[in-house]
Amino acid sequence: MSLTFAAVARHGRGWLPVIAVTSVAGSCVSLALPSVLGRSVDSIVAGHGYHQWLTIAVALVATGIICALVDVFAGTACVAGTTAWLRHGLVRRVVRGGPEGSRGFDTGDLVSRVSGNAVDAAQAGPALISAFAAVLPPAGSLVLLALIDPWLAAAFFGGVALVIAVLWIFARRTARISLAYQETQGRISGLLTESLTGIRTILAAGTVGREERRILSLLPELHKHGLLTWRVLARSGAQAAVVGPLVLVAVLAVGGLQLVEGRITAGELFAAGQYAVLGAGLGSLTGVIGEIARARAGVSRAAEVFAIESVPHGTLPLPPGPGRLRFDGVSVRSGDTVLLDEIQLDLPGGATVAVIGPSGAGKSVLAALAARLRDPSTGQVLLDGVPLQAVQRHALRRAVGCAFERPTLVGSTIGDAISHRANSTVRTLAAARATHAHDFVSRLPQGYRTPLPEAPMSGGERQRLGLARAWPADRLLVLDDATSSLDTATEMQISRTLTDDRHRRTRLIVTHRPATAARADLVVWMERGRVRAVGHHSELWRHPDYREVFG
Repeated sequence: MSLTFAAVARHGRGWLPVIAVTSVAGSCVSLALPSVLGRSVDSIVAGHGYHQWLTIAVALVATGIICALVDVFAGTACVAGTTAWLRHGLVRRVVRGGPEGSRGFDTGDLVSRVSGNAVDAAQAGPALISAFAAVLPPAGSLVLLALIDPWLAAAFFGGVALVIAVLWIFARRTARISLAYQETQGRISGLLTESLTGIRTILAAGTVGREERRILSLLPELHKHGLLTWRVLARSGAQAAVVGPLVLVAVLAVGGLQLVEGRITAGELFAAGQYAVLGAGLGSLTGVIGEIARARAGVSRAAEVFAIESVPHGTLPLPPGPGRLRFDGVSVRSGDTVLLDEIQLDLPGGATVAVIGPSGAGKSVLAALAARLRDPSTGQVLLDGVPLQAVQRHALRRAVGCAFERPTLVGSTIGDAISHRANSTVRTLAAARATHAHDFVSRLPQGYRTPLPEAPMSGGERQRLGLARAWPADRLLVLDDATSSLDTATEMQISRTLTDDRHRRTRLIVTHRPATAARADLVVWMERGRVRAVGHHSELWRHPDYREVFG
């Protein structure tokens, strides 16, 4: 789905007609009021009939106030609804795009687009209507002045043309500056998020000051864009402010001459002055044009996220099977870099398979393919004879569980981090006991109800929770170095649990520990994106290069 400015503007649905009606009605009131007040002046001079015109003027003022109140309410509701729609779409794109979809974005930049830029983009519809409504009074004033006296209209038009030129220049400049400002904000957010992720390393290395300078190094650029924005706005506002009084003076001067010559009445001169003020108010469009420019910049940044393709899933169920995993001519490329090259593997169902190799050998890429966290560039991965890309999404996630070296725990409590499903207490306890997470969770003051931010956990304890979350998978467990932070005794207990798994699921374990490889049914030895050998640990141990992998 491509996101456009028009699509965002149209999303106001029911609120946009309300905003349009109240804005146009307010503009009509603004146009009608000078004429009515002018008639009142003439009636007062004549000494009769002024009560009627004053009553109409009061009614118009009341109508204008009501229209303004409804317009503010409808505009706020429209922006809030559109912002919610945009944020929902942005989050859905990021989440459903998977790791590969958002790889080109910094985390902080994505947060900036979802939080700040979505609000700017949501102003599109109301800002366009406000711009249209703001043009109506000057245009109507020109017509009504022409009806009073053509010379008044000519004097008015000359001044308004200057205001329009000022606004045109302002619109062109502010659109470019607004986009640059938002992009710089996103880059600062990205640097800050990156630093927060590695805050412990920064503190340990004593590089806090340098990190502060790195993050804040973009502030001068942000200041420059902000200063340019205010300069353009101030210059345009000042120019419009100068032209506005000139319009009023020109109209009143011409009107005064026409009054002396008896071509217009005093009331018509009063109305002409009010219409000149409305025309001068065209300069206030700088604020509306600024909103449109920020909305365009926001839509542009949101559209880049909306362009992320969701990971496609098939419609096939998985047939009964032991979890046989096959890599059929699989290659993975990232740009010009080959991560995996023509992998051909047929792993028996129900087996414990250890994947070993030096750093950069492609172990984690292989694990990601098995869990379908990314797709191969060529070839296919099959589970019990069905290509993973053809499997229905819920069926795939029920069948395959993943645990990682540094698991991200989500949810409000420890129990949520293990299982997010309602009424899953038995399931949560079973998974926690199987992965030996219950040992430390039961010692927490509130047990499984302990809020995640209040639970002090070591790296190994977090890994056990990650393992517990993956444990309910019924066909394939993919563990990407998921026991690296465990102490030796706990790692042996979990390895024994995996080896003696009564569910007889296939277990694909990326590991650097020789003891884990020794307990596996099969070892896949990888090197430079290729499979160097497949066999039992005892057989492969005879190779010096294999022993060197473990240091």
